[in-house]
Parts: sequence; C-alpha cells; structure tokens
Amino acid sequence: MLRLAGRRLSSLSWQSGHASSAAFASRNPFTAVDPSSDGRTVSISSSAHSFSFITSFPDQIRGFSSEALAPAQGIDLIPSIPATVAAIKNPTSKITYDEHNHERYPPGDPSKRAFAYFVLTGGRFVYASLARLLVLKFVLSMSASKDVLALASLEVDLSSIEPGTTVTVKWRGKPVFIRRRTEDDIKLANSVDVASLRDPQEDAVRVKNPEWLVVVGVCTHLGCIPLPNAGDFGGWFCPCHGSHYDISGRIRKGPAPFNLEVPTYTFLEENKLMIG
Repeated sequence: MLRLAGRRLSSLSWQSGHASSAAFASRNPFTAVDPSSDGRTVSISSSAHSFSFITSFPDQIRGFSSEALAPAQGIDLIPSIPATVAAIKNPTSKITYDEHNHERYPPGDPSKRAFAYFVLTGGRFVYASLARLLVLKFVLSMSASKDVLALASLEVDLSSIEPGTTVTVKWRGKPVFIRRRTEDDIKLANSVDVASLRDPQEDAVRVKNPEWLVVVGVCTHLGCIPLPNAGDFGGWFCPCHGSHYDISGRIRKGPAPFNLEVPTYTFLEENKLMIG
C-alpha cells in the first residue's frame, strides 16, 4: 500500500511540473535560431513546442538562472597566488616608479660630496663617542667604591703611644700592630744574626723610623692573631701553633714560614702616621 501511494504521488508531482513548464512557455515565447534554415529565427510559443523546447535545450534554460549567480569560466575574482609571488615568477621590465616628489642623483655627484662627507664624519664621531663611553663605564665599574676607598688608608695619631707599648688598629679589616720601641729594643733587633733566620731580613729594611715598628698582626702560618709582648724573643707569640716573633716581627721559632708583613705607610708629621 505504501509503495502504491508513493508511485501515485510521484506521478502527480511530475504532471504538475510539466503543466507549469508548459504554461510558462506559452506565456513567454522564445526566439531561437534554426540551424537547418540558414540562420533564420524561429519563434516558439505553443504548448506543444514548449515541451520540446524545454527538453531540447535544458542547458540554455539553466543558463538563464545560473548566469547571474556564478561567474563565467576563465574569470578569477580571487587570484590563486599572491601578487608578490606572481611578480617574482613573472619578472618584467615595465615597472615604473613615481619620482614626482624627489630627485635622484647618480652616485658620486660632486654637488652632494660635501654632504656625504659630513654625514660620514658625524656618524663616525658618534660611534667613537659611544665606544669611549662604554670603555669608561666598564673601567669605572671595576674600580673601588667610595666606602672601600675610605678604608684604604688610615691616619693614626702616635702622640699617645708610650715607649715600649704596642697599639692595635684596624686597617682593611685586618689588625695592624704599631710598637714604639725603646733604645734597648732597637739594639736587640740589630744584634740578631740575619743568616740564622728562617726569613732573613735586617731590621733597617723593615722600619722607616727605628723607633716605630708597623706590622700586620696576622700570623703567616694559618692566619691567627699573635699576642703582643709575649714569646721567647719579646715580640709576639701565636698560641695556636706556637710561632714566636722577635721585636722586629721576624719569625724565630715555630711553624710560621715568613716574617710578619709590613704594610705600606708614611709619616705625615712627626707624630702622625698614614697607613695605606
């Protein structure tokens, strides 16, 4: 039953479509060219010919409705490749440039030589200035800061130091021993046989003024701080490993390999010392 109803509906729809096509052809006659009549035009307006026209020329009728919707073949509204790629693939010498707003001068134009020299010289001067600035910044970055420079030197007033006593001051984070020696201390320091010392040095080489001995108070063995006015030789004694230094700061006994270091110092006045 369902198949029979479907067949009837399809036959009815085909008949209604045929009738509407015939009515359209009768109301709108078409003019066609007959190939057998040497180019003469033939008007088709009857219902009998309308069906044959529609069935004979289906492409033409479809053309009327689709011509305005789709572009004809061979016309590309959207190019298949970009314009730059097309220009590279198809080079041409017909490219022209708009030069109405500027002038073009050939290379080496004498009228522009002075300007070119000025630009080149100015650019090189700027480059040289930048290079100099970078070098100065780099060098200054490695120099000591103001707080370090302030600790680089130390002034000491010697007027309050009594003969035979030792004063300890701090310089660059290290202790410095300043000893005011007596006449007996000076004679004892000069009476030592230098050849018998582990680190041979005469007393005159270690002092600028025989009355004043200035040494760094760090043991040369393992960096301990020796005790002043102690030891077997009346100088300094390191209790850590038993190093003995004499009144000139020279190693006389114990494991220390070298004498106490003598820092850089100068006498600003008779009773004023500058260390560093």
